[in-house]
Formats: sequence, C-alpha cells, structure tokens
Amino acid sequence: MKTLLLGTVGALAMVTSASAADMAPRPYTKAPTISAMYDWSGFYIGANGGWGSSHKCWDFSNAAGAFNVSEGCHDATGGTAGGQVGYRFQSSSIVFGLEAQGNWANFRGSNQSIPFPAVVNATQVDAFGMFTGQIGYSWSNTLLYLKGGAALTSDRYRGYLTANGAQISDTVNDTRWGGVIGLGLEYGFAPNWSAAIEYDHMFMQDRFITFTNNGTLAPAGTAYASDRIHQDVDLITVRVNYRWGGAVVAKY
Repeated sequence: MKTLLLGTVGALAMVTSASAADMAPRPYTKAPTISAMYDWSGFYIGANGGWGSSHKCWDFSNAAGAFNVSEGCHDATGGTAGGQVGYRFQSSSIVFGLEAQGNWANFRGSNQSIPFPAVVNATQVDAFGMFTGQIGYSWSNTLLYLKGGAALTSDRYRGYLTANGAQISDTVNDTRWGGVIGLGLEYGFAPNWSAAIEYDHMFMQDRFITFTNNGTLAPAGTAYASDRIHQDVDLITVRVNYRWGGAVVAKY
C-alpha cells in the first residue's frame, strides 16, 4: 500500500513539473510608442494688439530736391489693435505661409522745427496693413517664423504754432507703400488655438508733402510749406489665432 502511494505521488510530481515548464513566462515585447505631432497646416484668423513707433524726419524742401533743410525728427508712438487672416502649409518641420493683416493705430508725435522754431511739425499714424509671406521651423507646437512683404500706412501731417498750439496748416492725409520684415514666436496651446509675440519693422521711405495755409495766419489755400518726410515703423504685437485643419496627428 505504501509503495502504491509513493508511486502515485511521484507520478503527480512529474506531471506538475511538466505543466509548470509549459507555462513559463513568455518574453515581453514593448508596444510601439505613439507621440503627438502638432500640424500647423490650414487657414487661420486672429486678433492682435500692442505698441508701435513711427520714426519721422522732416526736411524743408521742394519737389525737385533743389534744397533740403532738416527740420528735425520725432517718434510718433502709441497703441494698435487689429486682425490677421492667413494660410500655412507644413512639410516635415518647415512651415510656409501667406498672411494679410490690418490694424487701427494711434501713433502720435511732434517736434519743434529747427530752422523755424515758431512752428511745430506733428505726425499721426492712424492705420497700417501688411501683406506677407512666411517661412518657419516648428518643434511640435512651437513655431519660430520669419515674414516679409509689402506694407502701407495711413498718415496725417499738420503744422502748429509753438506759442499757443494753434493749427496753422491744413491737415494732409497720406497713404504710402513700403516693405516690412518681421520675426515671430508662436505656441499652440490647444489643437486649433495658438498665441504669438511678433516684432515687425516697416521701411516706408520718403514722401514729398505739400502743405497749404488753413486761414489762421494767411489766406486759406495759399502755399504754406513743403517737406520731404522719411518714415520707418517698429511694431511689437501679441497675437491669438484660431486655425482650421492641421490639429494634432499621431506619429509612431
């Protein structure tokens, strides 16, 4: 009886060992890793706001440029707000784009004329626009980009008496075209939303402006002065964009 019992236990032990060997842990294979890649492609629309400075230099002159006498320079500064619309296309980490931007502005400044100290020359920029191309490099949802293209400004010029601030010339409205270059850093904080900070410099060149009297010191409409006015503009704006398309795609 004892011999039969021992033989049965031994047989069971052999079967259990064989089953345990069959059930040994299999090698672990790691699942593929999936990472998110932010895609900047698509149409977007947004708003911007910030600060600007228009550097103006006035030269008392004539249309032919036969004489030029510097009347000095000033910075017309103030706030700005506006909007932009554009389209971007991403290829690997390179992003290309086109954009149109329009802004209201309130850049004001003036200086006392050097050769005519009784007169103050005053400038106001009340609007500007930009039509630019872009190229940038993205690190997922962070984009560093350069832009460049055409720019225009809407300017106003006046002459005042230094003594009492009375306006003595007509107000001349001028729209001028020039060029712009800019640099921006943009961050996608949601699948279709992004925020950016941008710096732009506008090269608006020279314009010949002719003023007439407004009737304060001389009959209205008679010749007052003529100036060749040089202008550059610097802008710093914060932007928020909403984009259609692109979003986040899976990358293995």
